[in-house]
Amino acid sequence: MLYYENNIHTLVYLLQECKSYGIDNFIFSSSCTVYGEPDNLPITEDAPVKTAMSPYGNTKQISEEILQDVCAVSSLKTISLRYFNPIGAHETAEIGELPVGVPQNLVPFITQTAAGVREQLSVFGGDYPTEDGSCIRDYIHVVDLAKAHVVALERLLKGENEDNYEVFNLGTGRGSSVFEVIHAFEKSNQQKLNYKIVDRRPGDVISVYADTQKANQVLGWKTERSMEDALVSAWKWEKKLRGL
Repeated sequence: MLYYENNIHTLVYLLQECKSYGIDNFIFSSSCTVYGEPDNLPITEDAPVKTAMSPYGNTKQISEEILQDVCAVSSLKTISLRYFNPIGAHETAEIGELPVGVPQNLVPFITQTAAGVREQLSVFGGDYPTEDGSCIRDYIHVVDLAKAHVVALERLLKGENEDNYEVFNLGTGRGSSVFEVIHAFEKSNQQKLNYKIVDRRPGDVISVYADTQKANQVLGWKTERSMEDALVSAWKWEKKLRGL
């Protein structure tokens, strides 16, 4: 219920305010979860929006439908950016990720385990049909993601959008398994992690990574930072946060 209240209600209220104040440009933070369990990889923007695997994913699907409906009958112009898996922090360690309670995403769980906040890192499932048995995701540095927003906003402000509603995938185009991320963190930060494989988590798809050609070609945007860059920045942020 909290997902629906936060993601659906507030979107409607924001759109009402946009109408009241004559704001016609809107950037929506969507998600690769709208694709569900994909039929083909990498995922293009033309891939079907399938039944969501989680309430969170469903709120993103519903939000996109609301925006498409509004754009069809008003002057609103929207770019939906479908995030894959943002990770990392700003290199200054002034801005980073601080989830409430137990982290639901991999990298904060990793950094909190390394910092001693969590006793052990749980790997949800080691028997998936992947090379090492763990889920595969497309991990994108959050600074690259932020820069995509600037490019998208410039596109709207300059009137370069081809339709009132446009969609772009934001990812690296490369899938990395959970174990690959764990080992990359250990190597790039010289930190040994205590982890164990536990039961699969409901709602997790097996493998998801983006086809980024549309964003590369139409927006003129592409990722610049590596997995290692993201993991080093995330650990730097965690250490500053914890006074280590």
